[in-house]
Amino acid sequence: MYKVRVILDAKEDIIRTLLVNETTSLEKLHLDIAKSFGFNGQEMASFYRTDEEWNQGEEIPLFNMSEAGEGISMATCILNETLPNQHDKLIYVYDFLQMWTFYVEVIEQSNEVITETKIILSVGEIPEEAPEKEFKADDFSTDLDDEFDDEFNDFESLDDFDFDNY
Repeated sequence: MYKVRVILDAKEDIIRTLLVNETTSLEKLHLDIAKSFGFNGQEMASFYRTDEEWNQGEEIPLFNMSEAGEGISMATCILNETLPNQHDKLIYVYDFLQMWTFYVEVIEQSNEVITETKIILSVGEIPEEAPEKEFKADDFSTDLDDEFDDEFNDFESLDDFDFDNY
């Protein structure tokens, strides 16, 4: 049995802790997570492998997306094989139009056998709309301005150049 904590990426604390059979597929876990947060589970979703700092890695999609049919999917990934150790983590994204993003972590493992997933902790209510994601890149503009400032001052004289002759 795995005790799995699922946290919505939001300002408020919105948490569900589930008891899950360790041999369940990620597809079943996807449906259990969706249900525990009040979703019907009918939207596209993916899990992403992650490291200790929650950096997103390899995608585990709901459906096999490879052309040869040999790619991974939630149906082919078993929980205890994908997350073999306590504190292993995944990022879960539900509904790619809304981008509901969750942090999933194995917080406890035991030899107890359970057949049905159980919600043992529910904190907070899911908001009407998915929390807005802020995607921002590092600001390198000042570095680039300084780097190229001296070398390319001649570009201003290009207006005087007659391109029609070529």
